[in-house]
Amino acid sequence: MNDLLGATEALAIRRRVRARIAESPAVPRSALRSHMMALVAEEAPLLSSAAAAPLVETLIDDLTGLGPLEAILRDTEVTEIMVNGDSSCWIERAGQLECLPMRVDADELLRIVERVITPLGLRLDRSSPMVDARLPDGARLHAVIAPVAIDGPCLTIRRFGATPVPLEAFDPDEACISFLQRAIECGANMVIAGGTGAGKTTLLNALGAFIDTNARIVTIEETAELRLPGRHVLRLEARSPNAEGAGAVTVRDLVRTALRMRPDRIIVGEVRGAEVLDMLQALNTGHSGSATTLHANGALEALHRIESLALLGGGEIPLAAVRAHIAAAIDLIIVVTRGIGGSRRIVQIAEVSPPGARLAVIDRWIRGRGLIEGPASRPALRDAAVK
Repeated sequence: MNDLLGATEALAIRRRVRARIAESPAVPRSALRSHMMALVAEEAPLLSSAAAAPLVETLIDDLTGLGPLEAILRDTEVTEIMVNGDSSCWIERAGQLECLPMRVDADELLRIVERVITPLGLRLDRSSPMVDARLPDGARLHAVIAPVAIDGPCLTIRRFGATPVPLEAFDPDEACISFLQRAIECGANMVIAGGTGAGKTTLLNALGAFIDTNARIVTIEETAELRLPGRHVLRLEARSPNAEGAGAVTVRDLVRTALRMRPDRIIVGEVRGAEVLDMLQALNTGHSGSATTLHANGALEALHRIESLALLGGGEIPLAAVRAHIAAAIDLIIVVTRGIGGSRRIVQIAEVSPPGARLAVIDRWIRGRGLIEGPASRPALRDAAVK
């Protein structure tokens, strides 16, 4: 047999070996490699050991990891992996998208997803065609199948670097850094706003360096991404329903639970639903120095989005009451954007105006303009504002 296996031939050998392993007794992990070599030698007796070695590594990845995606996950510079319905595989590296010369067919992709979600008690089928899960290293997996994914199953894995990204990576000037540090130390409640992939969670992690290491912080997320420094951090993660449709724990449930855990600060990874009401109530009842993130492209847009979420999830709460809650609870909006080439930058910091007929903001720092002088109207920001 030619040492250069074709893709089709290699895939056929992999499938035959996997079938034999499924039918045989379990093999200790320490003996797995030698067992694989023996099986490959039986299935392809004319293949040299050197040529069989990559195939054996792929088989080990099939059985112990995420199959063909495992090699990509070993590249620490890759931050996102995307498999599309046409079996094409894309990655994001250093802020740039790349199409890889490999394909992951529908059967392979579904096998990968099942390997991740089955131990978690999750399901992915036509009645539940979307699933979110967290990998052991903290990466977030999202999969979609038919009938939602029309052209075939899709998979997205977003990874979060093990090394914290410093605030300087967002290209702030010294005045911006100083202002944010003082605002956090003074207990300002803040919202970080930006588009998808703008770096909202990354920025929230970076700002965590300014929080007192002894503060009791409770973080709440749909999928755990935050890795705040400190000695007293409690991480809570929402839970999807299991295969029987039971056991769901929502972000809103966790916000209510956090209030009973004596938090100094509550950090909600992202608000996108009715939990915004519980978050506002928490901020208005003495939990200063808390924060969350939100999809919005500007400071005023962020307030309007919070207003909409609160109205949609709040039943009969009057608009005036919702606006008063928002204006009383939130001190600061930080806007981050992602530019061409993947660069992430803080572009705006705005103070929320005191409660009034309408929601309004006062710019405190603008990229290209710098810190904007003026008295702060909110107690938590008076020490942070330029006198």
